[in-house]
Amino acid sequence: MNFVEELRWRGLLHDIMPGTEEELAKGMVTGYIGFDPTADSLHVGSLSQIFTLVRFQQAGHKPLALVGGATGMIGDPTGKSQERNLLSEEDLQKNLQGIQKQLEQFLDFDCGANSAEIVNNYDWFKNYSFLDFIRDAGKHITVNYMMGKDSVKKRLESEVGMSFTEFTYQLIQGFDFYHLWKERGCLLQMGGSDQWGNIVTGTEFIRRKAGGQAFALTSPLIKKSDGTKFGKTEGGNIWLDAKKTSPYQFYQFWLNSSDEDAANFIKIFTFFSKQEVDDLLAQHQPAPHLRVLQKALAEDITRRVHGEAALQTAINTTDFLFGNGSLDFLKALSHEDVIGVFEGIPQFTIAKSSLDAGADILTLLAEETQIFPSKGEVRKMIQGGGVSLNREKIAAPDVVVNASSLINNSFLVVQRGKKNYFLIIAS
Repeated sequence: MNFVEELRWRGLLHDIMPGTEEELAKGMVTGYIGFDPTADSLHVGSLSQIFTLVRFQQAGHKPLALVGGATGMIGDPTGKSQERNLLSEEDLQKNLQGIQKQLEQFLDFDCGANSAEIVNNYDWFKNYSFLDFIRDAGKHITVNYMMGKDSVKKRLESEVGMSFTEFTYQLIQGFDFYHLWKERGCLLQMGGSDQWGNIVTGTEFIRRKAGGQAFALTSPLIKKSDGTKFGKTEGGNIWLDAKKTSPYQFYQFWLNSSDEDAANFIKIFTFFSKQEVDDLLAQHQPAPHLRVLQKALAEDITRRVHGEAALQTAINTTDFLFGNGSLDFLKALSHEDVIGVFEGIPQFTIAKSSLDAGADILTLLAEETQIFPSKGEVRKMIQGGGVSLNREKIAAPDVVVNASSLINNSFLVVQRGKKNYFLIIAS
């Protein structure tokens, strides 16, 4: 199965320029995808394009990942209803370094002729004067052509309009393609379907300026079956950086996919073969409550992004919070990792000294932490068997908690009812 056929069965082919498939069949082709450095980490929405580059390389072609050090100073207007805030050079450099580190995690940079490379368009724009650019590039693409693009039309018709800065974005992206075509022999640009207009501007620029031929391919924008935006939760973006989104939260994001979404995502975000995907679908359909698809998806992608150890911690955390898992796995984690495991779960801090002489459970849970609104509520729930400390049921309301109960000499895990967890941090 060639690269384009692979994209087709995975539902990852939206638009393709005539002749692209034939060009790819001739032998190794250099192709690129651009990544916008608006933050110091990519998010799950970027994985589709990252994995497209990986599949491209696995098919024997040479992938270039372009980080937009120059275009990041402008901001892509595509799909945006208003002007972006311009990044400072310091923030931009921080973002570029973070993104480059993440790209290096997925692509193979040492495999011979088709080794991946990361390129930064700031390298060829930094010494390019404005006058040189409008003379060398601006005259080849007409204003009429640029205004015909949907991303420009929508903004011009809106109340906010479009600045000249953002209007130039597609010309700069087009020049990127020309530069890589001329200097690196790059024949193909790929991206999301919203980038089709910008990508085609590049192929047109190459044709008009140099009489050359280049090709374009896009994949559909990922959407959830319920119409909500992919890659976001109530807490915001799901980032690839473990410091921004813990591996547990990352794992849960995929595990909580609907059946319809999981059937789609497992083709897009894993490297399972068609036969493996069909087998998983066949296992899932008779017993969807077992969530075979979701577990396979969450495990594979968490392992790929965060590694085996982080995956096991995420699974252990899930078993602990939603099953009968043991607390023992916490003992092997650092202080910061334990807090990360319980990210998104209410946390309270108390003075460790308050446990030296022992703290009665009613005061601890109602006054020092406000896990319960009153001592009476704590007493009532304890008597009903609904309160646990470190997985042990509290037998009576006169229980005293001391420092010996602390996990890793720092933590207490409180459970109220079946599913409500709280972390107490003693410092």
